[in-house]
Amino acid sequence: MTVMKKRILTGDRPTGKLHLGHYVGSLANRVKLQHDYESFIIIADVQALTTHWEKDENLARDIYDITLDYLAAGLDPGLATIFLQSMIPEIHELTMYYSMFTSVNVLRHNPTVKSEAAQHGFKDMTYGFLGYPLSQAADISIFKAHLVPVGEDQIPHIELARKIVRRFNDIYQPVLVEPEALIGATPRLVGLDGKNKMSKSLNNAVYLSDKPEVVQEKVRNAVTDPARIRKTDPGHPEICTVFEYHRVFNPAEVAAIESDCRQGKIGCVACKKNLAAVINRLLDPMRETRSYYEARPDEVKDILLTGTAKAHQVARETMSEVRDAMKIDYFKHEFPPACPDQSEGS
Repeated sequence: MTVMKKRILTGDRPTGKLHLGHYVGSLANRVKLQHDYESFIIIADVQALTTHWEKDENLARDIYDITLDYLAAGLDPGLATIFLQSMIPEIHELTMYYSMFTSVNVLRHNPTVKSEAAQHGFKDMTYGFLGYPLSQAADISIFKAHLVPVGEDQIPHIELARKIVRRFNDIYQPVLVEPEALIGATPRLVGLDGKNKMSKSLNNAVYLSDKPEVVQEKVRNAVTDPARIRKTDPGHPEICTVFEYHRVFNPAEVAAIESDCRQGKIGCVACKKNLAAVINRLLDPMRETRSYYEARPDEVKDILLTGTAKAHQVARETMSEVRDAMKIDYFKHEFPPACPDQSEGS
């Protein structure tokens, strides 16, 4: 008897290339889980417009770049279905149905929505921006995902998706799956500036597509212990960005590095050179895979079209169940339905 694999749904908005924060926060988990779960990887191009509606000319390039990042990081199109959100109309239909029983106040008080609105300077949120957590809930539930690998900042969205699925199943019929979040080993990777989370918009990121010399330059300029002037000064690794990266990417040496730093046996320059080498060793196989697909853009296009076709079929099947549960698949049954008996209670 064939045992059906459980599903995961995860993905990103195509608003720029992916960086190390994406990798340790979620992408590494996706690569690992694709062997054990039926994996759907969404490129959320509609949601990208919630903050980039005036820069839509970059969207096609960003979709291509993020697909290269996925493939370079190790997502196998034979195992993981990579698809475009905008080409699955059923997602947008389900989003609208969810909006019928989700209040505006629930969306306004979502901490991730509030944080992103402040980051983008949105004093008056658009309908699309305020409601994008509903779109995320539809993304997840239309594929009946059991697990959602996400970064720490996405937890409020997963909790909302769980509530929406429970509400739908209670109101209509239990046809949807309540998802669970899976956080990466490093939920929040600090940026090169040592102050904020690594982010595309803050110019403090090491990208998966960065060339070796670019990685070396970025790491050389990374913030370290500001109180340490000379190599022999005792360091405070707990406040050093470079040491945090060693902890994440170089666990085999981290104990020795911490000891040497505290005793003034290793200087920041040598520590940074070591870190740059470690990161480049991580990225080298990705660069090789990226080069393969960069030379074959038609293959990248085919991966997206094939994945989207497969995802569309799954979405159609789920929406058939949803419409049936809501009793809005009007012509599937007798039409018009028999009138209710008016004699009762008269």
